[in-house]
Amino acid sequence: MRLRFGALAYSFVFFLRTAASTHGRFATRDAPFDQVREIPERSHQDADEDEPEKYFHESTFSMHYDGRFADKQLNYNERRSSLTALMQTYVSTMNDIGAETWIMHGSLLGWYWSRKTLPWDLDIDVMVSEQSIHHLANYYNMTVHTFSLSDRNTEDGENRSSSYMLEINPHYTNSTLDSVNKIDARWIDTSTGLFIDITTLRRNSTAQALGCPDAMMVKDTHHYNYDDIFPLRQSTFEGYPVQIPYAYAELLMEEYGAKALSEVYFQNHRFDPGRGEWMALRYAEFVRLRDEGVVFDAKFWDAGAICKDFGTCGNYRNPVDSVSLPASSGERDGDEDENETAVHSQQATAEHNKPSSGAQTEDSVLSSRLLEQRRRASQRWQA
Repeated sequence: MRLRFGALAYSFVFFLRTAASTHGRFATRDAPFDQVREIPERSHQDADEDEPEKYFHESTFSMHYDGRFADKQLNYNERRSSLTALMQTYVSTMNDIGAETWIMHGSLLGWYWSRKTLPWDLDIDVMVSEQSIHHLANYYNMTVHTFSLSDRNTEDGENRSSSYMLEINPHYTNSTLDSVNKIDARWIDTSTGLFIDITTLRRNSTAQALGCPDAMMVKDTHHYNYDDIFPLRQSTFEGYPVQIPYAYAELLMEEYGAKALSEVYFQNHRFDPGRGEWMALRYAEFVRLRDEGVVFDAKFWDAGAICKDFGTCGNYRNPVDSVSLPASSGERDGDEDENETAVHSQQATAEHNKPSSGAQTEDSVLSSRLLEQRRRASQRWQA
């Protein structure tokens, strides 16, 4: 599924009345179901009474869906297609608005490997500047943006309209750690319930008062230095121009470990360097690779998750025959894994010179000097 380039501008934008307009008071719930519902006949929100101050409420069947718009989880192919459209429409809209935003966390890891969302990922993570979240809240909260999409899942690729809602958490003005309102905004697909989590990068006033002038923070407890994020680099993601943090390799290693940048087998998938993307493994291929000596993580093959994704749980007696996965990733040479690991390890440790200003390309990673600077800064902060 992709946007038609001739119809990138949203067809129309309109505002919804929302519980967020409470005469300056914080709303304790996201917009009411009867005001925003699309397909479901009833709300599937999981409103936890133990967290009365929480604004965003996920669905009863999955924490990665908005229960006001969804009544079930999508299958593997539907989810991948919908997440691609979700990201493309978000980037297109933010570029039109002029908001400063960049991809982070699992989405950044997907960018590192293939410039796409990881096929097993269930949502998308982005970050915005503090100035941008104020702008979005003041002028674009509860706006609905409609796009004309070309659906690759249909034989004739018919166009269809899909709407996306930008909803701002009124607690975004709270700049302290907030475990229940750590998500400042969401970009929500009103036809599937999938969403993009939007968090805000802020100055860490507490750390700055202690002598760390470049300390930054997010309400979800992530802490950064200014040089970790800026200057932002220009790149592409899901076929669209995006920005990524400057120290992307170091941030990924810190969050996911060094193996995340070199391990070519993960979550029932194998990275194919020829195609430059992750390919789903059939169970038979997994068995063959294992018998050839490839060492997999104990949780690599999640048969339960796979059969739920592809609707084969009813006859899961012989996994080799019953699990109907996408096309196999193809044959592999005996030394290929070592080569792939070496390539990605070199990519993750290559040095570069950091320019004084301006946005940069993503073709190089942190130098040892910057790594040492971050270690020293971390030691100061811990002290």
